[in-house]
Amino acid sequence: MRRFIYEFIESVRIAFTQIRTNKMRSGLTALGVVIGIVAVTLMVTAILGINKGVDDSFAGFGDDVLYVDKWPWAGTNEWWMYRNCRDIRTSYADRIQGWVDENPESALVRAVPADNTQVNVVRGDLRGNGVFLLGTSDEMSQISKSDMAEGRFLNEFEDQQGSKVAVIGFDIADALFPIESPIDPTVLVRGAPFRVIGVAERQGSFLGIFSWDSGIIIPIRAYRYNINGRDEGEVRVQYDTARGDEAWDELRGLMRRIRQLEPEDRDDF
Repeated sequence: MRRFIYEFIESVRIAFTQIRTNKMRSGLTALGVVIGIVAVTLMVTAILGINKGVDDSFAGFGDDVLYVDKWPWAGTNEWWMYRNCRDIRTSYADRIQGWVDENPESALVRAVPADNTQVNVVRGDLRGNGVFLLGTSDEMSQISKSDMAEGRFLNEFEDQQGSKVAVIGFDIADALFPIESPIDPTVLVRGAPFRVIGVAERQGSFLGIFSWDSGIIIPIRAYRYNINGRDEGEVRVQYDTARGDEAWDELRGLMRRIRQLEPEDRDDF
């Protein structure tokens, strides 16, 4: 033990002697170590921040949701192949949900229809151009994981009746209602009046590209009556994340049966 203490004290003495003798070299060495530690710490912090941003962005869309859509999200070199595929019908959501209700042990939880386009939204002399319009059902609130800043989301009655009601994004509320509450007044969407019943909490952008804050949501039936009468769009299916592979297989098989595909047909027919 004495020998260890002696050697430790001697090592410290030698180290300080070297530092005093070579002040410049010692200073640069210490500076290099500090810079390295700070750089690594900043890099780890940045990566964690980016990961959190991505997670938060996907959470806004629903990080436990499978999207049944005609077009792939990523770019494709087979544009004409997808162009010639049959449209995905939003009415498929009812058939998927019916199957889920009959099979409570399924890895699938709920199916929600969705169709979207861009519109101009007008209130008096104020206008929002190129606004993202989403037609969906009251169940969207169960998978989008977004809170309301004011008012409420669509309810089942409004969904079934195709009521002309709307939930608007935070930025739309700021633009069209700068000095008053947006709850209850109407806005014009392609000339049709929609009563505002809720304002979504500010969510920020999705990967810096898309923002729900500049969007508006209406019942899917009102969307069909006033915006686009064709039964097309997408279906969003919430699933049990602990059974992801099983949910994928179930939904794939179910969609093939709904679309009446033959065994040799590809999924995107």
